[in-house]
Amino acid sequence: MLYHLFNWLKENYDFTGAGVFQYISFRASMALIFSLLIATIYGRRLINLLKRAQIGEEVRDLGLEGQQEKKGTPTMGGIIILLAILVPTILFADLTNVYVQLMLLCTVWMGVIGLLDDTLKIRSKKKAMQSGGRYEKKDKDGLAGMAKIIGQVGLGIIIGSTLYFSQDVVIERPVINQQGITQNSVPAQNEVVREVSGREKRYVKANQPITTIPFVKNHEFNYSKIISWMGEGADKFTWLVYILIVTFIIVAVSNGANLTDGIDGLAGGVSGIIGFGMFIFIYVSGNYILSDYLNIMYIPNISDLTIFTAALMGGCVGFLWYNAYPAQVFMGDTGSLALGGIIASLAIIVRKELLIPIFCGIFLLENLSVILQVSYFKYTKKKFGEGRRIFLMSPMHHHYQKKGYHENKISVRFWIVSIILVVFSIATLKMR
Repeated sequence: MLYHLFNWLKENYDFTGAGVFQYISFRASMALIFSLLIATIYGRRLINLLKRAQIGEEVRDLGLEGQQEKKGTPTMGGIIILLAILVPTILFADLTNVYVQLMLLCTVWMGVIGLLDDTLKIRSKKKAMQSGGRYEKKDKDGLAGMAKIIGQVGLGIIIGSTLYFSQDVVIERPVINQQGITQNSVPAQNEVVREVSGREKRYVKANQPITTIPFVKNHEFNYSKIISWMGEGADKFTWLVYILIVTFIIVAVSNGANLTDGIDGLAGGVSGIIGFGMFIFIYVSGNYILSDYLNIMYIPNISDLTIFTAALMGGCVGFLWYNAYPAQVFMGDTGSLALGGIIASLAIIVRKELLIPIFCGIFLLENLSVILQVSYFKYTKKKFGEGRRIFLMSPMHHHYQKKGYHENKISVRFWIVSIILVVFSIATLKMR
């Protein structure tokens, strides 16, 4: 809103200082500052509101140290993160940008799913308490698992369809012939001439489902190759394959973030670190000089997402003010599902989804620990008559709690691992 307002003032009244809003660096910095202020200042007010509404977490006894002390801690604190993301983005980003629109939709969409889940859990708890009964695991229904999946799939279809079919979603690739990059001053209709390092270079605009393969010199992969074995004409079904892959990624990452939200500060800290990695990817992909230097695809108009990712970082860090041990508020599914969906969508938009297993390594580890634990338990129960476990408890962070590690130490060490993974992911821009 402010971006559009100051643009209008500059164009119509030559308003002094309005030009500063043209700079991505300024708007991203302001988004980061505003998100921190919203999370830290208004976070306290929201926590007090949740306490007055008696929206507290009911903790099941899992035999973990310090677990019962968390009983009654306000949940649904993910609203703090969502507000810290949405408000600065609306203020400082170009709201006509298709990528900004997609991410605003993603944030609200996943936030509503998580909010419904948390609300139903709280209602179930209050109903059980009012009837004089004890609140058990079976009462903690929340939103049905299938309903969550349907919501996530719906978002995946929207994201995938928009990225595949929208004419506003393009990448630019240098035009190359046997002599190198051509210097024709009259580009074709789908070409553009840019000055890079003192030379004019021609770029062709393409609207194709292309992603980046890490560690490979010729590092671009077109999803149409997945079904090329079907013969001539198979590429007309590429849209279906692409949407299915996008949907799977969003479901997997959002559930991974949801599983990671189990101890104080863990999911918020990891998400903030991943947000920094996404900020770097978006910044270099949206700058044709840096993308040319790094030999990565240039994605026009994606730069405004740096404002969104700056707000994401600020929201996560500001939330840690209240969520770090000992937590004064939990993010609930309102925050964790939204953060997972946001990270997955950003990675897909910036064409770095094949790097997700690396920079989202913590989410992957948490997901795999649950899958392996449940699968092995069912297998051994069927074969030996009793279920056996690989881990003391899953997800993985609870395994270390059972081993006697303090949850604060677990969170900080998972942060460190996440920093290493994100830095390594950034380094893959040149590791080819």
